[in-house]
Amino acid sequence: MPNTLYDALFRPHEASGAAFLSLKDGRDISYAEFLRLAARFAHALSASGITPGDRVALQAKKSPEALAVYAACVAAGAVFLPLNTAYTPAEVEYFVTDAGARLLICDGAARAVLAPVAEKAGTALLTLDADGTGTLADLARSQPETFTPAARGPHDLAAFLYTSGTTGRSKGAMLSHDNLLSNAEALVDAWRFTGEDVLLHALPIFHTHGLFVATNVMLLAGGSMIFLPGLDMDDLVANMPRATSMMGVPTFYTRLLADPRLDRALTAHMRLFVSGSAPLLAETHREFEARTGKRILERYGMTETNMNTSNPYDGERRAGTVGLPLPGVDLRIADAETGAPVARGDVGIIEVKGRNVFKGYWNMPEKTAQEFRPDGFFITGDLATMDADGYVAIVGRAKDLIISGGYNIYPKEIELVLDEQPGVAESAVIGVPHPDLGEAVVGVVVAKAGAKPEEAALIAGIAGRLARFKQPRRIFVADELPRNTMGKVQKNVLRERYKGSFG
Repeated sequence: MPNTLYDALFRPHEASGAAFLSLKDGRDISYAEFLRLAARFAHALSASGITPGDRVALQAKKSPEALAVYAACVAAGAVFLPLNTAYTPAEVEYFVTDAGARLLICDGAARAVLAPVAEKAGTALLTLDADGTGTLADLARSQPETFTPAARGPHDLAAFLYTSGTTGRSKGAMLSHDNLLSNAEALVDAWRFTGEDVLLHALPIFHTHGLFVATNVMLLAGGSMIFLPGLDMDDLVANMPRATSMMGVPTFYTRLLADPRLDRALTAHMRLFVSGSAPLLAETHREFEARTGKRILERYGMTETNMNTSNPYDGERRAGTVGLPLPGVDLRIADAETGAPVARGDVGIIEVKGRNVFKGYWNMPEKTAQEFRPDGFFITGDLATMDADGYVAIVGRAKDLIISGGYNIYPKEIELVLDEQPGVAESAVIGVPHPDLGEAVVGVVVAKAGAKPEEAALIAGIAGRLARFKQPRRIFVADELPRNTMGKVQKNVLRERYKGSFG
């Protein structure tokens, strides 16, 4: 039976003995070995009652087995819901409940705190540890090593990715088989990936960058990945001579530049460095080229659309821009109110249309309708310009999005938690420049009459409520928040005021 994503990404490799994953401990896992594991997992999902269209949530450390859960979901026709490993039980409860997940797979160490979450949501619970053990592995061990993929067409859902909402409620972006496949096809072509490529993979796999960009591209191209647990400079330096390419967030490059081992000899074998998930400073771009002789290729995408633009592989990679629209992506810079295209060089909202654009937000038809123009263009909320040559430059984010270390953070979610803290009358959350993370989260609070909230107590008070990457690194107490004549908090004033908080 046809299964759009499985047929394109996995089926061609079922008998391949070529290396797919090279692990930190020196082991190689072949494509065939990986797909036998994925088949056993797919049978385990079926044995757990999962049927096509059911949602399967995964919150587990990066491992070959965690990646095999994704492949198993594709094969079984399930909708894969990867969750950030930093999410708190309260956050996991929201995602699992909102998505109506039939199964939650978590790290064994989190079983005790997530069991009540699963029980409350009526969700089955299995475990998967970083070493590949757990109740999922136990269930899969005796299962067959082949699995007949469920019938899934281009428009069937393959994944949910939750993106934080400006109102504090996260939205489940529904991604179809064709959304994911079309983007992989465009990127393999645009970035010239082949079966000879070796990708240095140090990204998380709960995020679109590490999963649906890096992994899907390598699967489609038939190359291999040096599959590292996370960002570690010693690991990157040790493995770079074996690799041909790397995908990272700007933090990867700022940390490499801070390492004296980064030079032309280290990067001689590399043909491509890609940066995304957050803006890359032009200074970082220039300094990296000066040190290595390699120009970083910056691109632009988002959870709802996968990748939209890219600087060219052959041609000028312009620092400070995210390049040109990818083939198959219609992109315009439009007036925020009317949707009419603005003149070249003028600031407007990026709007996109194409096979890459998601199907909408889960159980939010009104929100979905608000985010699309009548002619089908999706309103990204990102402010940008397009020059005479078609290069796009991001100049701001209309929805106050903060991007810290490559992770999207929406202030409203944090403000709601800060406002509940003792002694806090109101709050505002902003992103300010950070030398390592690109942006860091900063909170500004106004005290209730007679109260004297302290920074340390506020930080401690929200620690259990929000994932670590969302928590403010500094919280300042102000007499009042600056407002315009309409009473709206002027976050631009706050960003200017606190821009030097981290040097």
